[in-house]
Amino acid sequence: MFLTRKAEFSASHVCANPAWSAERNQAVYGNNANPNGHGHNYVLEVTLAGEPDRVTGMVFDLRELKEILNREVVDPMDHRFLNREVQPFDRVIPTTENLAVEIWKRIEPQIRAIGRGDGVRLHNVRLYETADLYVDYGGEQ
Repeated sequence: MFLTRKAEFSASHVCANPAWSAERNQAVYGNNANPNGHGHNYVLEVTLAGEPDRVTGMVFDLRELKEILNREVVDPMDHRFLNREVQPFDRVIPTTENLAVEIWKRIEPQIRAIGRGDGVRLHNVRLYETADLYVDYGGEQ
């Protein structure tokens, strides 16, 4: 069974490789390379896989999942300039792909610890940058 929880946050970023010229960054990243940055209203969907507990009927406590998402993603990233205010994006280009990987790294250990060996695992991180653009990340395969 799959259980998905949604969270939203707003953040700004610049997609540019500091080792490249402004012209090359513009050619690769387009307007996203603007050094002043630009923002998005990100929508995050986190999907867990597991079987419902026989006693509670739940795959995972939704309050705990919401707390993890707020603590590890929303609180540190919401209304932040990612390149300047959120590690590791001072050295990693904050593309949607890299954000999805970082979100996985932040929440997977928390979910694994709370799952306590009952078979619940993080299945997928889906991050929407815009209504028509999203990234799915399922961890290291």
